[in-house]
Amino acid sequence: MIDLTIRPEGLAHDLRKARENRIIIPTIAQMQHPETIPEKIRAKLADVGLWDLNPLNLFRITWKNEAKETGGAFQAVPNHVELPPVLTGVPCRILAMAGKWFPTGCHKVGASFGCLAPRLVTGQFDVDVHKAVWPSTGNYCRGGAFNSALLGARGVAILPAEMSRERFDWLHEIGAEVIATPGCESNVKEIFDKTNELKRDPRYMSFNPFEEMGNPLWHYNVTGPALADLFEAVKRPGDRFAGAAFTSGSAGTMSAGDLLKERYPQLKLAVGEALQCPTILSNGFGGHRIEGIGDKHIPWIHNVKNTDMAIAIDDEDSQRLLRLFNTPEGQTYLREELHLDSELVEQLTWLGISGIANVLCCIKMAKFYELTERDVLCTVLTDSAAMYGSRIAELSEMYGPYSVHEAALDHHVHILALKTDNMMEMGYAERKRVHNLKYYTWVEQQGKTVEELDALWYDTEGTWDAVHAQAKDLDALIDAFNEEAGVLKTL
Repeated sequence: MIDLTIRPEGLAHDLRKARENRIIIPTIAQMQHPETIPEKIRAKLADVGLWDLNPLNLFRITWKNEAKETGGAFQAVPNHVELPPVLTGVPCRILAMAGKWFPTGCHKVGASFGCLAPRLVTGQFDVDVHKAVWPSTGNYCRGGAFNSALLGARGVAILPAEMSRERFDWLHEIGAEVIATPGCESNVKEIFDKTNELKRDPRYMSFNPFEEMGNPLWHYNVTGPALADLFEAVKRPGDRFAGAAFTSGSAGTMSAGDLLKERYPQLKLAVGEALQCPTILSNGFGGHRIEGIGDKHIPWIHNVKNTDMAIAIDDEDSQRLLRLFNTPEGQTYLREELHLDSELVEQLTWLGISGIANVLCCIKMAKFYELTERDVLCTVLTDSAAMYGSRIAELSEMYGPYSVHEAALDHHVHILALKTDNMMEMGYAERKRVHNLKYYTWVEQQGKTVEELDALWYDTEGTWDAVHAQAKDLDALIDAFNEEAGVLKTL
């Protein structure tokens, strides 16, 4: 459960900061249904850029923004890409909901909101005292730094030194305090170690996405319903919502699958990871290049008991396809050889590296379950290629100039030739084995208890279900905070 205990002194400070900075906090319900956002807020957003450090952009933490860089409103159907069989090599429909149109260009701004908001509106996080620490493998700390700035708080971003240059440049631009830890995206323990070091000083308050229950609360209540809305909006007669697949990262997005499995009981839920670091698949370890997804541990917030399949993706596949989708030669192949229309070719730039891995998980899942044209698989695109221009340049340095012929090879080798290797359908024993791996990180290293660990497995109603249901309690606190701050009345 998320602690929603009020701390009056901190709350008074947070309310004062909200008045000074003209901050209004959106509810989870408004993120689900942005059409319910007050009209005067929607009107003012017409003059606000998507990435602007303007508190009104808190109301753009939703999957239903218009696909516009400035002045966008909201729409009923989330932005998405439908990947056709000529590209994927499988007959089923694959829908990928796009994170590009969130502030910061990534949906992790929502997960970080889900972690910060409960402590802000209760006064547990005191803006006069605390710095918000955002440990991450790249995007979550960007979202946390952005939300910190919007809410008048001081943010500290912790991420691996080998993440893309664009992430560091942007964090410095918005004035975040940045700490680079050794290694790549799979070096999560180094991030935890630095976070624990900072936490010895009571001025630092950590919002660790791998353990914060605000992360699954947000995805269950915002991402899950958005995926259901997307399916219902585009389904054809006879279509079945067959499955969803998400690379693990902090595993927050997996809780969107919890919501989907409740609404569509036949749906299969898959978790993906890097083949170079197959922690779930084979208790493995190593470094990899699927930026933003972590590994070498099982996140505390992953409801493993509800996961049907594990899929490992070769990071070389994701790198090669990043180049295919984002170079003139690759786009020429997509238009002239596959006959994709220009709109879809442009939409393929909405796939960042982990988004590409998510799509590859769907393709392997479709082959494993022999899905047909009546089946629909869904996933999310965490970010877009905007954060990876330097990676595309590095690929050119590694492999030399690109060509339409090489683009065709990349499509055939790294998409069409995918097989059902490095996959595992998870029964009770396999799920329990993966769940048990949490012990070594969270009990031995991070201070959790065996009783808390067992509760995640044996007490669904008192853990996962209880957290998911706290959205209404959080919204009530947000409404009370906004009412006391009084900013909306003076807009």
